[in-house]
Amino acid sequence: MELPGLILSSDSARLGRDARELCRRAAAGELRRIRRGVYVQSAAWDALSSWDRYPLLIQAAASTLQSRTVFCRKSSAALWDLPVLGRPTLVHACTSDDGGGRSRAGVRRHYADQTSLQVEERRGLLVTGRLRTVLDLAAFESFEQAVAVLDHVLRPQPGLPALSKEELDDGIGTNYSAAAARRIRAAIDFADPASGSPGESVSRALMHRLGFEPPRLQTPIRDARGLAAYTDFEWPEERLCGEFDGLVKYQKAEYLQGRTASEVVIDEKAREDRIRATGRRVIRWTWAEISGPAKFAALLTAHRVPRLVRPACRR
Repeated sequence: MELPGLILSSDSARLGRDARELCRRAAAGELRRIRRGVYVQSAAWDALSSWDRYPLLIQAAASTLQSRTVFCRKSSAALWDLPVLGRPTLVHACTSDDGGGRSRAGVRRHYADQTSLQVEERRGLLVTGRLRTVLDLAAFESFEQAVAVLDHVLRPQPGLPALSKEELDDGIGTNYSAAAARRIRAAIDFADPASGSPGESVSRALMHRLGFEPPRLQTPIRDARGLAAYTDFEWPEERLCGEFDGLVKYQKAEYLQGRTASEVVIDEKAREDRIRATGRRVIRWTWAEISGPAKFAALLTAHRVPRLVRPACRR
């Protein structure tokens, strides 16, 4: 998606205009101030989804920094079109100062040895390489975030090849502490390219952490008419299927495939009816249910998803 243009108060000053005019337009609701000295048309900002607003915040930060900055972690991930969980607003950038970890004006700096750091360009900005970005998220973010990004890169993406588990493991090298390397390897071992979306990846990671029996992924369900569906999750012994509904299919053109949102709802209902007609139970959930472990555990328990003898590893 093409992002709206930024309006900089520094540009107004260079052109001899009164920068206070931008403040007045923002007060009137015409502009939205997204960073000190950086504005965007309010209507354009309101039309953006949360996942499109974050790259714009990164661009806004880049426009006000003194030198070309190398962005990392969640910021690099967003520019690589990797799944970033939540609604981030803090921008992450590299620094050669081994103090690192400082946050100023919405930008957090992280130490990186930039002499050996692979740097690439995405959307006109400098970012850590794709492999390093993935490993950084696995090292420093939640297990759920790690699994979401690893599942994603194990599949080829438009214009980008899949990364193998061997490549990921080799990339750890000496870049991380022993504890961080263990976290990365645990997530790599658990990652599975069969997960069809970030929501499915987060669901599976939470099931693992909460001690539920691992489901089969993308199981074909057949009836007398042939293939009824591929279900996101299945516990065959329980005759139970799980479906994550990210609601994206009701909004994005590639999922709608020429249908209206209401037609998609009807098709989904017919699909679920065919699954149930085979004698299977179906449980559905959305981002709301996986927003917290306790809520998701209660849902799975209520639908009799089997649990392992003891909970899996915690993170």
